[in-house]
Amino acid sequence: MTIAIKGLYAITPECADTAVLRNKLELALRGGAALVQYRSKSDDVAFKHEQAAELLTLCRTFHVPMIINDDLRLATLIDADGVHIGENDPSLKDARINLGPDKIIGVSCYQDLQRAAQFAQLGADYVAFGSFYPSSTKPDARPCPLELLTQAKTKLQLPIVAIGGITAENAPTLIQAGADAVAVISALFDAPDIELAAHIFSSYFATKH
Repeated sequence: MTIAIKGLYAITPECADTAVLRNKLELALRGGAALVQYRSKSDDVAFKHEQAAELLTLCRTFHVPMIINDDLRLATLIDADGVHIGENDPSLKDARINLGPDKIIGVSCYQDLQRAAQFAQLGADYVAFGSFYPSSTKPDARPCPLELLTQAKTKLQLPIVAIGGITAENAPTLIQAGADAVAVISALFDAPDIELAAHIFSSYFATKH
């Protein structure tokens, strides 16, 4: 995968109004979001397809990749730029067969460095660790120690994403520890000025080599 996984990784919030969500995402993209993940737990397949397709079109105008959380079928149907898989989602092998060699496949590894190493060998394009801080999106998520980012950076040869309760205040600590990207929902999309919030998150990566 030639797309660099670095910077602000914007994960969309649940939103039944596609126009509202589109406007919010456009502000995040204008502010510098480098990667987008469409995340929806709706059971309405047609709604998810329509919403995701519209957001994908927006991302394409900004030349920013958009991947789909959990839903391999949806990612395939709309020709998204990839998929993010977790513990109970389709296997990385199935995802690669369905999406092809040029799509992004990311994997949630929680607090498990061994899981990350296994998926790195299987061809994941990035691995995600978390939750580093309490998260309103996943209040029951298991806590992840900061040291894991440093360990992963030493042992793995692929991008590392930090997720879970990330704010503009704590993001620099995660980046310094080894995160190549920070995945953010609430601190971005609930911000009074989404574009400014995105710009602040993105600026943390400007000086990181």
